[in-house]
Amino acid sequence: MIFLQGLFNAMEQSYSQSINHFPLIELIFYSVDQTLLYFIIWLLIRIVYLVFLKKGKKKRNWLRELSLDVFVFYVILLIHLTVFREEHSIGNVEINMQSLSSINLSPLTHTLKLTQGVTKFDYYYNLYGNILWFVPMGFLVAYLLSKKSYMLKTIAIGFCFSFSIETLQFVFGTGITDIDDLLFNTLGTLIGLISFVISKKIVERYKKIKKKLI
Repeated sequence: MIFLQGLFNAMEQSYSQSINHFPLIELIFYSVDQTLLYFIIWLLIRIVYLVFLKKGKKKRNWLRELSLDVFVFYVILLIHLTVFREEHSIGNVEINMQSLSSINLSPLTHTLKLTQGVTKFDYYYNLYGNILWFVPMGFLVAYLLSKKSYMLKTIAIGFCFSFSIETLQFVFGTGITDIDDLLFNTLGTLIGLISFVISKKIVERYKKIKKKLI
């Protein structure tokens, strides 16, 4: 790790024995650390683009610009959490395709098996984690598209992104390719989309009320 090694060492020393699923915390630390590196590179490229290539163009919407930065950070983090795990990274990953028989195409089969484990942590994380990780996808994509036809496009983007993750996990051998992940990720995208639509209506209603009061 480049940025978070010290903090992780302190966490490991204090909690590695008391937290049963500490490897998950390690994965999150590693993923965030790698994400910070690539996000800084993105920011530098983006700043150069805005300052030099977009100089003199129309005024920027800085809320939209911030949302784009958040989305890029989120996407990089999601890729590291799901594909480039542990010792794997963009720089050293190798093609290590699994057997086609390892792909689970039976909906909910693997998820329901997880309920029979010693604890239900893996079940809850597989179910709710796969949904929650994609809620920002639905919300941010819908906001960035901001067009009348954004709803179907948002769901399609969430589905395609999840499908890409499952494909990369299969190609690089860094995860289990499971149809449940695809279903739960798409559901998370839908929840994020619905959250955006509700938020948009609340903001629009607030603006109308504010106009009437002025």
